[in-house]
Amino acid sequence: MDVTVAPTTEPAVRLDDVTVIYGNNRALKNVTAAFARGAVGLLGPNGAGKSTMLKSLLGFVKPDAGQMQVLGMDVAKDPLKIRARIGYMPETDAHIPGMNAVSFVAYCGQLAGLPGVDAMQRAHEVLYYVGLGEARYRNVETYSTGMKQRIKLAQALVHDPDLLFLDEPTNGMDPKGRDEMLELIRDLGRNKGVSLILSSHLLPDVEYTCDYVVVMDKGQVATQGPINELKGPAGRVFELRVKGDLRGFVDVLAREGMDVHATDEDVMRVFVPAGAGDQRAIFSAASRFGAQVRHLRPSVPTLEDVFARAIGEE
Repeated sequence: MDVTVAPTTEPAVRLDDVTVIYGNNRALKNVTAAFARGAVGLLGPNGAGKSTMLKSLLGFVKPDAGQMQVLGMDVAKDPLKIRARIGYMPETDAHIPGMNAVSFVAYCGQLAGLPGVDAMQRAHEVLYYVGLGEARYRNVETYSTGMKQRIKLAQALVHDPDLLFLDEPTNGMDPKGRDEMLELIRDLGRNKGVSLILSSHLLPDVEYTCDYVVVMDKGQVATQGPINELKGPAGRVFELRVKGDLRGFVDVLAREGMDVHATDEDVMRVFVPAGAGDQRAIFSAASRFGAQVRHLRPSVPTLEDVFARAIGEE
């Protein structure tokens, strides 16, 4: 008789009212969050508490208050069991000088519990997967920054973990290397079925690779949920360019309930919430203020809009 097991809906990670204090600094402040199975972004500016959260979930940092669960296990009670089932790609370099890449990754596999022969076989496989197959016999200290990022991903994958923690995985990479790293992460989450948490301050990285997001700011959760739902609240987003007193006009729009954020170019993104009207509300405000609208068109909401609104709510 065939027995079909329904996929679990239990979150991969759960935090309940977690606080972490370093001296006078509250790195995490009463954080409650759930990370669904699949690819989840942990998004926030540097210093928001992202790395502290990951280290706490790994059992490296003991919270001052609250409870945490990873893969259904209590972090306070089973940290070693949890680490055996997690792949961790730290933000900082963590290689061992004097070892070539395949020896280093195989050693990491053995530390995770793999027999020596299996660890070496897996090391070769994952190094080819991350694009280091031709360089696997070179010492790691001779690697470029981008190659060191790849080997950190390889050691996180070698023992075939159930969950990946990726802390700023594109740090220091050139545009080509960054794109390739994001393709690997996207492939892991969408094609290989690996659950992962991608911690990053780069919105495009999270938007490209993840389906869910937890947004952090100043040690607290600003918002969380499926990215598509968070990007699609009631209201509309417009691209806008005006001539005149720009700062004064932004203040006028803000007083009328619209969120305004600058872009890299000379264009503003204006979020007009439901009930505040549509583009006519922008034209009306410009007319009253005396600003001249040079460019206005509807735009698709992005994760940047979600982040900006979430931070603005704090």
